[in-house]
Amino acid sequence: MMGHELQPFLQNDMVCLRPLQAKDFVPLYRVASDASIWEQHPDKKRHTLSGFVKFFSESIKSNGALWIEDVENGKCIGSSRFKVLNDFPNAVEIGWTFLSRKYWGGTHNFAIKQLMLDHAFQYFKEVVLFVDFENVRSLKAVEKLGRMLSEELRFKKEITKGNDNITYRFQKKHSD
Repeated sequence: MMGHELQPFLQNDMVCLRPLQAKDFVPLYRVASDASIWEQHPDKKRHTLSGFVKFFSESIKSNGALWIEDVENGKCIGSSRFKVLNDFPNAVEIGWTFLSRKYWGGTHNFAIKQLMLDHAFQYFKEVVLFVDFENVRSLKAVEKLGRMLSEELRFKKEITKGNDNITYRFQKKHSD
């Protein structure tokens, strides 16, 4: 869809999201260098310098990556990304999200995804998230997100044979 913005500036009272920039490498690597962040992820080497260099380079080239900071202290807490999907008409993917362990299990992930979903639905009819079967932590986080947004969004979980991911699809319940 033309006219969409994949690297917006988004903010609420908890988090600020902005386009990821080359200058963000060192502070973002400080967060990503915690091996426990990646222990359930398919790419378990992202905490290493070489693994993160590859991830960061792909993030910058994607033109959809976002820096996430805590509004309260101004510190980097992670990153996420938008990607237009050719296989899903009029849809955008939200993925590649990681957060500092300090922010796990609380309300920051919801605050981040709420901002990203609200932004995405200005341009797309559907938002898709892919989560690896073995990433239990992320699976639980997306399931929680789906429950929290069930009043306003349709939330569909799809399992495809031969695929390593579970596909989660979000759509607005009511058209504006």
